[in-house]
Amino acid sequence: MGSGAADYQGRTPPIRATQEKPMSLKANATQAPDRVRVRRALLSVFDKTGLVDFARELAALDVELVSTGGTYRALSEAGLAVRDVSELTGFPEIMDGRVKTLHPGVHGGLLGIRDDAEHAKAMETHGIAGIDMLVSNLYPFEETLAGGADTATIVENIDIGGPAMIRAGAKNHGYVTVVVDPAEYGTVLEALKSGNGETDFALRQRLAAAAYARTAAYDAAVSTWFAGVVCDAMPQRVSVSGTLSEALRYGENPHQSAGFYRTGESRAGVATARQLQGKALSYNNINDTDAAFELVGEFDPARTAAVAIIKHANPCGVAEGSDLLDAYQKALACDPVSAFGGIVALNRKLDRAAAEAIVQVFTEVIIAPEADEDAIAIVAGKKNLRLLLTGGLPDPRAAGRTVKSVAGGLLVQSRDAGVVDDLDLKVVTRRAPSETELADLKFAFRVAKHVKSNAIVYARDLATVGVGAGQMSRVDSARIAARKAEDAAAAAGHAEPLTRGAVVASDAFFPFADGLLSAVAAGASAVIQPGGSMRDDEVIKAADDNDIAMVMTGMRHFRH
Repeated sequence: MGSGAADYQGRTPPIRATQEKPMSLKANATQAPDRVRVRRALLSVFDKTGLVDFARELAALDVELVSTGGTYRALSEAGLAVRDVSELTGFPEIMDGRVKTLHPGVHGGLLGIRDDAEHAKAMETHGIAGIDMLVSNLYPFEETLAGGADTATIVENIDIGGPAMIRAGAKNHGYVTVVVDPAEYGTVLEALKSGNGETDFALRQRLAAAAYARTAAYDAAVSTWFAGVVCDAMPQRVSVSGTLSEALRYGENPHQSAGFYRTGESRAGVATARQLQGKALSYNNINDTDAAFELVGEFDPARTAAVAIIKHANPCGVAEGSDLLDAYQKALACDPVSAFGGIVALNRKLDRAAAEAIVQVFTEVIIAPEADEDAIAIVAGKKNLRLLLTGGLPDPRAAGRTVKSVAGGLLVQSRDAGVVDDLDLKVVTRRAPSETELADLKFAFRVAKHVKSNAIVYARDLATVGVGAGQMSRVDSARIAARKAEDAAAAAGHAEPLTRGAVVASDAFFPFADGLLSAVAAGASAVIQPGGSMRDDEVIKAADDNDIAMVMTGMRHFRH
């Protein structure tokens, strides 16, 4: 520092207008001191995990404890000397505890800038004692909502005083240490003990950032719920929040940083799953596993066993079967080459027979609702294979939304909850599909919903036999799917590809007849597609000319 630095006695000098580096928060914090002694702490928490031990350590450091309601009772019953917040406010808690900390005696103590003469004078004049540490966590709004509570209970769990205090203390982090997560208790105590009862600015700043992130996420949960209550599908403002589940080694590529955040949605899937074994999931693992489980969730386990094998977020094999082993073998036969290093999702409890078959092929992740002990033991023999158990399946009809970032904005939409069983299917050709063909058509359309557009899916006997995904031209997708079927047939020793006599599904309409004619060339006998093209009549005529049965759904399933 220059010779003038001593004039600030340890405080940050003012930032000059000519400074080229970005201004730090500390530089803007009214020259806050680096180290602040914690003499008084206000504790007001719903989650009392570790509370008593933390408070006892604070008391041992000569920190005066002030508390509210249930927190006060918990500390008192533990034998700790603690003052009720009403001693600071001179006002009792009222309205069932709704009003207890919304008072100048509390907020003045949190917001007062100690080194500001006017602030100090106001605190002295009005008898406001400084609060150096705030320990607060919020009413369990998200948990109450997830538990399916009634509206009155949900509203009652919207915290008001807690967020107000947290925001006040975090704003004044130059002087106030704000702790909103019990997981931080150890870090804060270590800092106090090593710092002779003081915290440094870097810690207070980091905790303040965490505090604002918490209140932002809380408000986001409340606003999202309210938008649903008033049936506002696209509110004027939308908030998206999540809690870091784990920092990932990298993103899609090693040079990208990444983290996995939980949103609190109770939908069964990779975010709510229990990982029994295997190394940590990567960014791509999580993305692909989510795609796999969402797809297999289309199949009711009470009706059928189903398996989906995913590679790079696209299915390379999907099948229904009499049991999981049967379904897995049929799914694997579709594209055994692409299945190497893939994700396997099941709609029923993983059993011994299926586990033994799956571990014969290098697989990154197995995800299922449950697994029996024999299956768990078999998978355990592959130490790097991850096994995720979710406790249930995602409901394909459930409401929800998806969010995608673009430069400068977010794309928000409702989840694609269209299910083929709910659609009014219309036969538009002279020949109607047989019962067997219709079952395969519905199966293929379920799968096509989860294939990147342009999507073409060939299916036979409730199993995919060729999948074409993500091509710029629908006819190219049809050709690629047929070529994959040829390769699979050759590998299995079949005389001809299984597209001969198969059905075909398209996620969107055929803009020209050429895509349909490619499917005809591959041997397809029936087709399911949304319809809606200006050339539907041309496409229907091509189907009739080739004795192809065609069904239109009226619903497309673009997936980008």
